[in-house]
Amino acid sequence: MLQIDGLTLAFRQRRVLEAVSLQVAAGETLALLGPSGAGKSSLLAVLAGLQRPQGGSVRLNGRDLLTLPPEQRQLAMMFQDHALFPHLDAAANVAFGLIERGTPRREARQQAEAMLAAVGLADRGRAACHTLSGGERQRVALARALVCRPQLLLLDEPFSSLDTDLKQQLLADVAQHLAGLQVPALLVTHDRHEAFTLAQRVAILQHGRIVQQGTPAQILARPASSWVARFVGFHNVFEQYAIPPQAFVLGAAQPQRAIVAVAPQADGWQVTVAGDGAPWQLLLSARELAGGPPPQPGGKLAVGLRPEELLRWPLEAGTMPAHQDQQG
Repeated sequence: MLQIDGLTLAFRQRRVLEAVSLQVAAGETLALLGPSGAGKSSLLAVLAGLQRPQGGSVRLNGRDLLTLPPEQRQLAMMFQDHALFPHLDAAANVAFGLIERGTPRREARQQAEAMLAAVGLADRGRAACHTLSGGERQRVALARALVCRPQLLLLDEPFSSLDTDLKQQLLADVAQHLAGLQVPALLVTHDRHEAFTLAQRVAILQHGRIVQQGTPAQILARPASSWVARFVGFHNVFEQYAIPPQAFVLGAAQPQRAIVAVAPQADGWQVTVAGDGAPWQLLLSARELAGGPPPQPGGKLAVGLRPEELLRWPLEAGTMPAHQDQQG
């Protein structure tokens, strides 16, 4: 288990991390989700031994990580740029860490080939790096991170350079492999889809502080603030409340509202209508439009609200998981 308590990091007068506390169990993946500059990569740098914090503690399976040099921390990192050695073939890249730790070359090569097979690259061990596709290079990087059997796996935005289709495939692959490991994994990303797909739990960072953590379902159901709601993808967010998609009601019995703007989407239409005091944005599928004509600016849409479905801030007592903050 990874246990982080009260971690604080500052560069000169700027606080980068402030009283960060997290737990990641063996076999669990936790995503650190937040915008650029929120402190996500700085936290990984502390864990890897590249930065020394001003306060707090970090323990991994009972060991005090902060007292150990980087090479003794028994962790592995997977980067967004793969960081493969171009002069080595795929298997040699995977075997590199084993050889550095003293494993005989033949044995290291065998273990590397086995790990490549485990990530779906059984026939690519002798392939030169420049001949590998982006997805194959990503799998080689994953195999290299896993082959030394680390006690902690750190994933630093490993999918940010991939196109959408390849990212979807690799997210499923990596999730499958991580599920079979009994090591904690920490994923850093600014992409909520990556975080919600790959991680069992998510911690959202804002200005170096954890403002909410929980399962993806918990966060989507009850974002802790208007800022969190916007960050995780809610469109209709106001100072004291947000309108989740399930709060909208369509049908002839609802008020007729003027359509202000329309934007086609891959799975329907994004429609902006005149709401109660501020415009509302709805994503309507072809089924919801019941085969009628596409919505047009200047037209009308019958839409109302279920008041009981609105999310209001501050949240009521007992609705926020531990370590959450109501700032936003």
